[in-house]
Parts: sequence; structure tokens; C-alpha cells
Amino acid sequence: MTMKQNFGLGCALLGAIGLSTAANAAEQITFVSQGGAYQQAQTVAILDPSAKKLGITINQDSIPDAWPAIKTQVGSGKPIWDVVDTPTGYCLRGGEQGLIEKLDFSKIPNAAAMPEAYRSPYSVSYEFYSSVLAYSQKTFPKDAPNSWADFWDVKKFPGRRALRNHPIATLEAALMADGVAHDKLYPLDVDRAFKKLEEIKPHITVWWTSGAQSAQLLNDGEVDMEMAWNGRVSAVAKEGAKVAFTYNQGILQSTSLCILKGAPNLATAIKFVNEAVDPVHQANLPLHIDYGPGNPKAFETSVIKPERAAQLPSEPSNAAKQALMSYAWWSSPAGEAAEKRWASFMQK
Repeated sequence: MTMKQNFGLGCALLGAIGLSTAANAAEQITFVSQGGAYQQAQTVAILDPSAKKLGITINQDSIPDAWPAIKTQVGSGKPIWDVVDTPTGYCLRGGEQGLIEKLDFSKIPNAAAMPEAYRSPYSVSYEFYSSVLAYSQKTFPKDAPNSWADFWDVKKFPGRRALRNHPIATLEAALMADGVAHDKLYPLDVDRAFKKLEEIKPHITVWWTSGAQSAQLLNDGEVDMEMAWNGRVSAVAKEGAKVAFTYNQGILQSTSLCILKGAPNLATAIKFVNEAVDPVHQANLPLHIDYGPGNPKAFETSVIKPERAAQLPSEPSNAAKQALMSYAWWSSPAGEAAEKRWASFMQK
């Protein structure tokens, strides 16, 4: 999910922004996220209120891809980060490799109350986004494509197409196009997925590599339909582009919170993780950016108005239409093999 980092964030370091509290300056953590508009939104919605409520200081750092730094810091035996907001797969992989702390959910009741599918022994879902089927309303003013089968149907829905140049979510879309139900995808039938991708490959105009590129393709009318992240499509729609998307058969993805093994402020980090997934804090996030809360109880707080909830990927009725990404499968040997196979598929 390096994509989301493309909020133009790219920034390597946001620097330590101390959110001091008067109650207890001795307790502090270092929190790491992906910078830019996304980190600014969570600062207002979650980090500042959490710091105030807990009476701790939250120092912030920002990096587009935390995984290499996690390995380096923990490998040195002296990590300087405590809590990381990162793609869920990294939390799972880090847990398996002894880089991430195993969580005691008796000390994180807000997470313990979340659906089991939204947490793991090493992670807690923090926010959701979706890979969706997006399209031009100029090309399809009515009878728009509404499923991955429609995307693959080049006769009924002629037009230029784009897909992400990455197997994650793309293989899931191919299997749904081939008739696999969205809740029966895992373990992925990789051979079947690549076979289905071979069908559509000649009709793909662009294999995009960044969220910014996918948005540009739609905004400029270079493609008529594509896989894209919901927030990217919403952004260009707000700017006036005649584009839309459907959550039907979207692939619901998340970043999660996890704690580095040997974190210097472990006890405070655990308290923070619990506070960060508090339903009210979580409900505040989509008031500032187009991402859905990781804790579904946020939708029961009345903070998110119904019209706003209907736009969010993790709103229960929207989530029910989608496939929930299995990061456990993508972190498995089969998932890693599928990622390696992608390079050969693209080179053919």
C-alpha cells in the first residue's frame, strides 16, 4: 500500500511534533505513519485527542515505507519507534520474524471488541480503504460497469482500461471476474487468477504504479474504467471530473497499528493503541479524510452522519459488498510466491 503514501506525502520525515500534555510529560511514545494529508488528518482526529486524554506526549515521525526501518531498528536491539501505522501485512510479517510485539488484548479492550477479522495477534486495524472499479461517467452515462465480470466484458463495455501493476487486489479482482464469490476467495487460486488476467491483458492500456497516476488517468480521460483506490476517485470527483465508482466487489484493505519488538515505551504504547481505536476517535477520522474507521463501532457513535457514512469503504453495508483482504494469506509462502510470479506475468 505504498500508494496511499502518495498523498504527495513522500516526505521522509515529518519530524518530531510533540503533542505535549500537562498531565504527565514523563510518559511518551514515538508514533510513525506515512505523512502528508493522511498524517495531518489523524493528528487532528486521533493523535491529539488521545494524547490529551491519556496525558502523554506523542512524538511523530513519518516515512513512506516503514518496513526497512522496522527491520533495521529492531535488528540493532535499540528501536526508537514505539507504534507504527503501516500496511497490515508488514505487522503480520514482522510478528512472524520477531520484529513486532504480540498484543495482549486484555489490555486493549477497544480492539478486543472489534471483529476478529480486523485484528491479529500482532495488529489492530486502524483505517480502511478500497480497491474499486471506477469509470468515466462520460463514457458510461448509464448502464455503467458494476462488477469485475463487467470490467472483463470488452464487448458489452468497450473502452480503455487500466489495472494496478501489482498482484495484491488485482488477483482478487480476476477471480471475482471468473465467478468466485467475494467471501470465498482465500486461499487464492493463483493459477486461475493469472489465467483470467491473461484474458484481459491485451485490453489493458495502462498498468499504473501509483495512486496519483490512477487518478490522473481518469481525470484526463485516458482510460474509461480502471481499478483505483476509492479516495483517489473521490478526490478527482470533488474537483469536477465526471467519474464514479462502485463498492460492489471492491477489495477492502487496511493499515494497522503494531508495536515494535522491544519498543522503548511499551506500556504507554499499549495504552495508546487502545485509545487510538476508541470508537469516537475513529469516527473523527473520516471527517477529515476519505478513509473509513478501522473500528466499526465508530458508526454507532452518531459522529459520522448517514450521508457521510454511505461514502466510506468500511461502512457496514458497503463492507458487506466487498472482499476483505486476507493479509495473512499474502504474508504466507503462497502469497509471497504469487508476488514473485507477478513479475514474470508482466514481462511476457
